[in-house]
Amino acid sequence: MEDTDRDLLPEGLEDRLPRSAAVAARATRAAIDVLESHGYDRVQPPSIEFEKSLASRMEGVQPRRMFRFVDPASLRTLALRSDITPQVGRIAATSLAGAARPLRLCYAGQVVTIKGDGLDPTRERLQLGAELIGSDSVAAAAELVAMAIETLVAAGAQGVSVDFTLPDLVDTLAEKALPLPADRIEAVRRELDAKDAGGLVAAGGEAYLPLLTAIGPFDTAIERLAAIDAGGALASRILGLREIAARVSGLARVTLDPSERHGFEYQSWFGFTIYAEGVSGVLGRGGTYRILTKHAGQDESATGFSLYPDPLIDALAAIEPRRDTLFLPLGHDVEAAARLRAIGWRTVAALGEGDDARALGCTHRLGGSEAIAL
Repeated sequence: MEDTDRDLLPEGLEDRLPRSAAVAARATRAAIDVLESHGYDRVQPPSIEFEKSLASRMEGVQPRRMFRFVDPASLRTLALRSDITPQVGRIAATSLAGAARPLRLCYAGQVVTIKGDGLDPTRERLQLGAELIGSDSVAAAAELVAMAIETLVAAGAQGVSVDFTLPDLVDTLAEKALPLPADRIEAVRRELDAKDAGGLVAAGGEAYLPLLTAIGPFDTAIERLAAIDAGGALASRILGLREIAARVSGLARVTLDPSERHGFEYQSWFGFTIYAEGVSGVLGRGGTYRILTKHAGQDESATGFSLYPDPLIDALAAIEPRRDTLFLPLGHDVEAAARLRAIGWRTVAALGEGDDARALGCTHRLGGSEAIAL
């Protein structure tokens, strides 16, 4: 009986074919070049670590999303990374613990999850980004948002937009300004995130209903948020949001959704989501967070972002023009071919008399020392 499924890939995994792979490599290189130009040094953590290390570096990391298995050498549980950010946190807290702060690090690599997110079945994605370790200030957040926009544009995005949020909004208001019993905070958070007014009232969060109006274009939404904050509980955050928005003014369209929580499981006071025109879905998230250490009271503040550019890469690959390729016939001038490659030509050399230049995707043929269009 013929084995008909031996070449199938698991659900959510796929090959990158030549055109897409070329775009992915170019976009990654362009992104890393931007990050390095801003003083961010690249690190390359391993794809597999001990589960405990990956799951305990930041609050909100979800081990159940990771592929886990037993290490035959140590008999401890290993996990395939689903997020590179905790790995960068580990590097900062261990190998680079003595490095001067703020410490700027960047990365690019593949991450894998047990299942896709929502309706998207994808389980392996390219993740690239930057982490500024040692500060979660407004200045740090502004630097990272501006750099995320620049990085995405360098990778090929157009019409970038950024949506700001305040991940700890409910916790901050529940302390004093809009008191909530501890057992209702999570429910109010959830209903605000879902933008469900009825559910919010049922959860005991009627006083939080005005927050549902502080959503939309930044200038309008921030004024509505400021009007809600009569007690001043959010004054510093509102000021911070205004400063960050001013920093990226003209670079991207800025909106505000202060109660958005999905995707911000370990962010603290500030978070942002980034999108691009013509590309469906979220292309990245970032914000402020804390790196957990072994010693209580010594946790370190940080700010960063992660981009997941696969949808952008797919969109760019679909319109990628065919690259000029020079066919080198048998007995061609080797020095001429080398000279043409040095100025940017891509060449394909014939291996036999039967090689067909057009069938091999070539657009030109080497005639003597010159490229001749086919």
